[in-house]
Amino acid sequence: MRKILLTLLITITATAAQAMKQTLFDSGWSFIRDGKTVTVNLPHDWDIYNAPDPETGTTGTGGGWYPGGKGTYRKTFFTPEGDLVKLHFEGVYQKATVRVNGSEVGQHAYGYTPFTVDITPYLYKDKRENELSVDVDNSEQPNCRWYSGSGIYRHVWLQTMPALHIAENGVFVTTQEISADRALMRIEVTVANESDHDRNAMVDVGGNLLMIVVAAGQSKTVQTTYAVRNPKLWSPEDPYLYEAVVDLKEAGSVIDSQSISYGIRTFSFDSERGFLLNGKPVLINGTCVHHDDGVLGAMAFDAAEIRKVRLMKDAGFNLIRTAHNPTTRAFLDACDSIGMLVIGEAFDGWRSSKTDHDYSTLFDKNYRDDIQAMVLRDRNHPSIICWSIGNEVIERKDIRVVTTARNLKKAILEMDATRPVTEALCSWDRDWEIYDPHAEVLDVVGYNYMIFKHETDHERDPKRVMWQTESYPRDAFKNWALVQDYPYIVGDIVWTGLDYLGESGIGRNYYDGERAGEHYVDGGQPDWHGAYCGDVDITGWRKPVSHYRETLWKDSEDLYMAVREPDGHHGKIRQTAWSVWPMWENWNWSGWEGKPVDVEIYTKAPEVKLYLNDKLIGVKSVNRSTEFKAVFAVPYEAGTLRAEAGGKSVTLSTAGEPARLRLTVDRSIINADGQDLAFVTVEVVDSEGRICPEASIPCNAVLKGQGQLLAFASADLKDREPATSASVTTWKGRALLVVRSSEGKGRIQVSINSSLPTASLAIKTH
Repeated sequence: MRKILLTLLITITATAAQAMKQTLFDSGWSFIRDGKTVTVNLPHDWDIYNAPDPETGTTGTGGGWYPGGKGTYRKTFFTPEGDLVKLHFEGVYQKATVRVNGSEVGQHAYGYTPFTVDITPYLYKDKRENELSVDVDNSEQPNCRWYSGSGIYRHVWLQTMPALHIAENGVFVTTQEISADRALMRIEVTVANESDHDRNAMVDVGGNLLMIVVAAGQSKTVQTTYAVRNPKLWSPEDPYLYEAVVDLKEAGSVIDSQSISYGIRTFSFDSERGFLLNGKPVLINGTCVHHDDGVLGAMAFDAAEIRKVRLMKDAGFNLIRTAHNPTTRAFLDACDSIGMLVIGEAFDGWRSSKTDHDYSTLFDKNYRDDIQAMVLRDRNHPSIICWSIGNEVIERKDIRVVTTARNLKKAILEMDATRPVTEALCSWDRDWEIYDPHAEVLDVVGYNYMIFKHETDHERDPKRVMWQTESYPRDAFKNWALVQDYPYIVGDIVWTGLDYLGESGIGRNYYDGERAGEHYVDGGQPDWHGAYCGDVDITGWRKPVSHYRETLWKDSEDLYMAVREPDGHHGKIRQTAWSVWPMWENWNWSGWEGKPVDVEIYTKAPEVKLYLNDKLIGVKSVNRSTEFKAVFAVPYEAGTLRAEAGGKSVTLSTAGEPARLRLTVDRSIINADGQDLAFVTVEVVDSEGRICPEASIPCNAVLKGQGQLLAFASADLKDREPATSASVTTWKGRALLVVRSSEGKGRIQVSINSSLPTASLAIKTH
């Protein structure tokens, strides 16, 4: 990362105040709910500490059958030094009321946008401790179509600053021109004056001296340009970042400073050339991702957010749509540094409700503040290439919807005119073309499951740029081909990249005798508490469909093999709209001897050979006409399958009886800050180290030392054990343990007890 230092020199007659400081305020809270008080460290989501229960879960099938309700967080602290003291909340779900020393200091309704409250007038000036309380009301249910979580689930920051300071999100860096040897950048800096008198200032921005007057209680924006020589351009392949450090000085002393990370890149969308990034065409292989972190519920630890982006990057995606709400700062920081394009989405719906207590109850009062809070916070992220104003709005047949879309777009452009605006449109009947006036508002039109309309839409509007903002997982090849063949379709964005909590049962397969139908049937799917439509499950295991999708989009001759579950082995298989046929890395089909089992091999090599126990089963050509698959019907017998293509070889072998547990940790050294996480994969293996793909082994985790168990769960979205329990039963031979560091340096000893020999590993904290 290269630093570009830009200094604002402000000469003011007032006495210099203490420099702006921001302190993480996550530790040492008391949490009160249902008459019980416990000590918690944020982020915190009280729902995930409960078992999903269809009998008592007020959030319903959409929310995963969790309790919701009300809770109160309390914390004491001494008054810090500074002209102003504020609290910044990255996210509270939902309807937060903040009080200091018994006085209400602020409210915030939407659970997904950040907010800041000024607590200066309410603080004690003597040595007494201040009492902070945050009431959280998530009792009006249902209010969401997926798992929201409940509580202060994102970070809280204590901020102190002088009365004259750089405004929150007050630095904005944009690229004006780019050539091989020079990038012209523009930087805007907003200075806020929260004192009771006007301030005369001398501002030096990159050598430009400006006299400004910042009126009492007002703010003033200054801007200038500067050049970056021989710029390195940001892209998913090379996510190079620069840093702008902006200092605000008074009487020769620095009184405030902001450091902004940014990337230099250009991009454009048009119907003839598609999506261009830095002048080069890029085909978008995208995915939708909800805000939860699977086994952690909604608790937004930075390490979990980074891991989520890394999982999607490793799965071959190059874009994430934040469905259907603003994501976290840490998530976008990860997209910037790892290299992931982003559609930043604001809302699921507008005025017409999808659930009884959703954002429609807040829309008219809050939409402008909420969408601008998202844009102001996130507009410096080079990863974001588009803003989305909504998803599948119910009022699509009311012509007033066009005015609403225009107003939302206008609110965005007031904060950031450098990015296009999109929206995910969908039809539940044959009336698709009525969307034309609505689509005309958008710079890029989002199609949820409607891209089959592209040819007639293109005839009516040849300038329209399209992307499929949601697609069915099983349509991977068809949608890849559309993006390849039609430049005005710039990408496919599948639903979804990761399994998630809530929207219970979407993407499931089921057997005869189980509750039939889609996830949205009357009464929902009470046996499920999550969605199984992701390319990657909640433990981080990539399903075969993930490897297939990557094969399509990747220009290489990688090789992958999986097996279709035989229909009838566990029961007659039934599919739902978002499901794919159950596929496993599994050659254990006892009782199916001699019967055919379909083996699928994915590659862009021209020819595949398949062997069973070193006997050639067959040879097949692979190309676009075969959808880059080779499928063999193989009479089952135990042993080893081996596929060969393009000079590469992969195998699947029959596993023996479970012999031991194998533990693998993603990082063996984590930070001793009380916030860092280690993810430990637990696998049941046989005596040869092969995963036992049907193993269901009850396990119990014991941790000692400088850490604590945060979650222990499998990918089984029917499991009723709380994800935060120390006990789990492996599913398909796997489970995931999440360890949270303490604030002490040392070691964390992890032991997993079961009917098999105890498995252990150590994690260092520093």
